[in-house]
Amino acid sequence: MSHCYRQLRLPEREALFRMKAAKLPVRKIAAELGRHPSTIYRELRRNYFFDEDAYFRGYFPSVAHKLARDRRVPGRKLERNPELAHYVIDRLRSCWSPEQIAGRLRLAGHSGFRVSHETIYRYVYGAAGKQQDLYRLLPWSRRRRRPRGGRKPRGLKIPLTNSIGQRPTAIARRDDFGHWEGDLVAFRQVYGKSNLTSLVERKSRFAVLWRNPSRTSAGVMAGICGQLGPLPSALRQSVTFDRGTEFAAFPTLRSELGMSSYFCEPKSPWQKGAVENLNGRLRRFLPSDTDIAAMDPAVIAAICAQLNSTPRKCLGYQTPLEVLSAEISRHSE
Repeated sequence: MSHCYRQLRLPEREALFRMKAAKLPVRKIAAELGRHPSTIYRELRRNYFFDEDAYFRGYFPSVAHKLARDRRVPGRKLERNPELAHYVIDRLRSCWSPEQIAGRLRLAGHSGFRVSHETIYRYVYGAAGKQQDLYRLLPWSRRRRRPRGGRKPRGLKIPLTNSIGQRPTAIARRDDFGHWEGDLVAFRQVYGKSNLTSLVERKSRFAVLWRNPSRTSAGVMAGICGQLGPLPSALRQSVTFDRGTEFAAFPTLRSELGMSSYFCEPKSPWQKGAVENLNGRLRRFLPSDTDIAAMDPAVIAAICAQLNSTPRKCLGYQTPLEVLSAEISRHSE
């Protein structure tokens, strides 16, 4: 008997039907087919045909083969459950990722209303999903699934000081709150020099976004001081940047807020992965051809609020706002 499991083929199901009609015991049938008895028991249980009018009931090989084949169609669970499919599509339209949808269902404890993120992806990229163009609702809106790839690294822009290698290991482990990562989100030059500064708190993944009129370092640092200044001192301990010239005035953070600054190694922006992830999520709402200078600041604030109110797998499917609010409340007591 092979140790590599194979699905039953139609000829095997036809032989099973004949032997069952001859009233052979299941163990005898399994031995004849070279299968484990549990495989036969499972086949008879899962592919038993039950007619509501009671005219036809029993195990029929062609029907059993069709039932088994239909179960293997990608995303089939959502096709069989329109209510669950409607819930998934509604959350996709709310800019939730498949993992966030699946994780939130597990967190809610609905035992009969649960689906894996892989099933959602298969449904989106299956026949039913293609008819509805559901791929457009995914975070990256790709027509086909593909492995992730990093963006091209940036060059050396500032001196090799305060390297990320000097950063305490507790920050890397996300043991404490108050350690941030920062970056600049650029747009097409045809719209001018306006850009966004993006900050994310490493432990809670709480994001802060605001618009800058230019890339001058003094203006960027002034914006960071204005955004993080109202927070308790325990929630503004350090910030990690890449080596872009827009962060050259980092000593301002030490003098104004008492925050330490660390920098990625040259050509290694991936070392500040939290803010890179945030920027990727942000591009869903603000692609590179957005005229950010003409955008109402309230719209930017609304996008930021939506990101902070979306459950995250790394937080046990809590939202960044829930996690950081609980920490702020603890410091207010």
